[in-house]
Amino acid sequence: MTLPSKQILEPHPSSLGSTATNRPWWKGAVIYQVYPRSFQDTSGNGIGDLKGVIKRLSYIASIGVDAIWVSPFFKSPMKDFGYDVSDFTAVDPLFGTVEDFKLLVDSAHQLGLKVIIDQVLSHTSDQHEWFQTSRMDNTNDKANWYVWADPCEDGTEPNNWRSIFGGSAWSWDEQRKQYYLHNFLTSQPDLNFHCEAMREQILKEMTFWLDIGIDGFRLDAINFCYHDSQLRNNPEKPVSERKGRGFSADNPYAAQYHKYDSTQPETLEFLKDIRLLADRYPNIVLLGEVNSDDSLTTMAEYTSDNDKLHMAYSFELLADDFGTAYLTDTVGTINTKLIQGWPCWAISNHDSVRVVTRWGRNNNRTQFAKTLLAMAASLRGSVCVYQGEELGLCEAPIEHSQLQDPFGIEFWPEFKGRDGCRTPMPWHTGDSHAGFSDSAPWLPIPDVHKALSVSEQEQDPHSVLNFYRQFLAWRKDQLCLLEGNLDFISTDNELLIFSRSMPSFGAHRNSDASTLVACFNLTDEPKTWQPKAESALNWTLELLPLSSTEQPRFESGSWHFPASTFAIFSAQGED
Repeated sequence: MTLPSKQILEPHPSSLGSTATNRPWWKGAVIYQVYPRSFQDTSGNGIGDLKGVIKRLSYIASIGVDAIWVSPFFKSPMKDFGYDVSDFTAVDPLFGTVEDFKLLVDSAHQLGLKVIIDQVLSHTSDQHEWFQTSRMDNTNDKANWYVWADPCEDGTEPNNWRSIFGGSAWSWDEQRKQYYLHNFLTSQPDLNFHCEAMREQILKEMTFWLDIGIDGFRLDAINFCYHDSQLRNNPEKPVSERKGRGFSADNPYAAQYHKYDSTQPETLEFLKDIRLLADRYPNIVLLGEVNSDDSLTTMAEYTSDNDKLHMAYSFELLADDFGTAYLTDTVGTINTKLIQGWPCWAISNHDSVRVVTRWGRNNNRTQFAKTLLAMAASLRGSVCVYQGEELGLCEAPIEHSQLQDPFGIEFWPEFKGRDGCRTPMPWHTGDSHAGFSDSAPWLPIPDVHKALSVSEQEQDPHSVLNFYRQFLAWRKDQLCLLEGNLDFISTDNELLIFSRSMPSFGAHRNSDASTLVACFNLTDEPKTWQPKAESALNWTLELLPLSSTEQPRFESGSWHFPASTFAIFSAQGED
């Protein structure tokens, strides 16, 4: 059987364009995460800044993404590199000014890019003026803005809650003579969302950025906003059930069911308040990061009834767990539970080991990176791409003496922290510090990354970067990938195969297939698949891993997939 190829070889124009549907811009969107500290330095201090992001916006647009998500740039003592905010409406001088950010938004919009920013709502820095006031005594106007508790009779912590970053989640404050709660660093006290005045102020802080013209918020650790007001102890978790999601499985935090210190029912009402605020502005999206004992169920709850979050993502695909069975179970569960909501997928970000190392063990990196992008961007949902993922960057080796991340410093060597995925972007192979800065960067850029720089990959039509451009250009015209249903096709040979389908394409441009069948070999061994003949007769080869050294091939009634390859077919029926 001869199947004609319809490969797209030219990049799509970077402008967003419009579709013939009424789909919200974020539904099926590809969102590019920028970690400003490591993106581009223009001030010469070795740390990236907002002007650096502006400088590289045309590059981001050329990839074919729909939006950027900018990690925290707010005023901060940087104990957790911006996730410890000391002023929600100020830009830290390290990154620039509010005027720089306004220019970033305007420049992105001119290129057809939406702008999403982080909001770290569950806690602040201990340097925030709110906390400095709150800790003075228990009668001031912000006394109840943070979670304070008296010690037990023996002087110990109020309960057994643990911090993700190690030790008790409670620290003693000598000035106020009480303990305060911190789910993360001791310098990141938790806000008390049971306090109405504090909640109202948080919404005002968010309004500041909405008025500037952003297009959405990524809500960091959103299920950590509320705690159990009775401060009940968390139940212990059996060793057999402990797993790492945003932390390692041997972290003491994994030894509890987090029944009382997070993911409380009151969060749902607060999400409704945020949604009411967002809906006052046109086309705003709310994307929530969820990390709970049952993140997939929590995602469904937080996106239900079209009155809370628009989208949510979890750490399920940011974990070490991998394989066809795991992906089928995780994606299938989301597919079943998120009936009213919309998922967002991330396989790399600033908190996890880079995916070609974590899942691929650095084997066949170039082809594996291409196939992973095709897989993630073919799932039902939107997708986040982390800076450098489009270059196929591996986890950078970081020595103990080079560590910056307090998480890694605390748990080294069992957990080496997050520095390895946060090293600066390599722009030019031959330039000083890979074109990132004129000075030594805050984290080293390894030679293996310099060899994969943007300048090198721009010149190679077979590069991971150019594959991203080609695949995302093709994807823009596939309505069934952007909003269609997903159904798995079972096999017994470790191939991940699923169909994406729409009942009708209507007047959507350049689309003539009602169903796409996507086949992925995510293993490091060749695999064979024999689809049902009566179904496969109507299939047309739509896309292969462009310019791959080894391509899938059809032979003797079966498809043969070399390691780390894929094929996508258009079909009138499915296997």
